[in-house]
Amino acid sequence: MIARLWPIFRRDLVLLVRGAQGRGGAALPLLFFLAVAMLYPFAVGPDARLLARTGAGVIWVAALLAAILPLDRLVEPDVEAGLFDQWALRGLSEEALLLVRILAHWISFGVPLMLAAPISAGLLSLDGGQLAMVELGLLLGTPGLAAIGVTIAALTAGLRAGAALGGLLAIPLAVPLLIFGAGSLQPGGEGGLGLLAACSLVAVALAPFAGGAALRAGRE
Repeated sequence: MIARLWPIFRRDLVLLVRGAQGRGGAALPLLFFLAVAMLYPFAVGPDARLLARTGAGVIWVAALLAAILPLDRLVEPDVEAGLFDQWALRGLSEEALLLVRILAHWISFGVPLMLAAPISAGLLSLDGGQLAMVELGLLLGTPGLAAIGVTIAALTAGLRAGAALGGLLAIPLAVPLLIFGAGSLQPGGEGGLGLLAACSLVAVALAPFAGGAALRAGRE
């Protein structure tokens, strides 16, 4: 099974990193993430203590929005091209395909965001300890954001204005991740990382089944 899914994973990762026809790709969520961190100090002022107190929330909101930016190309193009039907005829389940898609989506946006976090932390006046918590939180939480994004993309595939609807659906589902991720940087909030990891794990575990059921329902 792994040998059959490996070429699909490589294809998914290349498409998500490069973008459709070389446009967008992983650079768009990364630039959006950095733009939010860059503009926020202009909105609230140069108070370093205020930036450090609220910066974690800004980083997590930016991470969520970066995760849902590519919703329209996570599943919809392959549904329109009939690729999921062809894969089903080859005996590949939708659940396995979506799990591969979640992994590719996470690598294409989660890893670049973790690499860009030190820049954002500097812009938001976060110290070294806070940066370490941000990095750990992103490592634990972005897989959950990726899972939610792929699930919503599968649910809205084929719908008119599916990308806009998907964004509206993804935001409330991601609220627990944002709360525990941002809360982990508050004094005494280290326990939030455990809850963040648990929420992320649940999202990753349920996403392939929910998305797979949605794809099969759409085919019927």
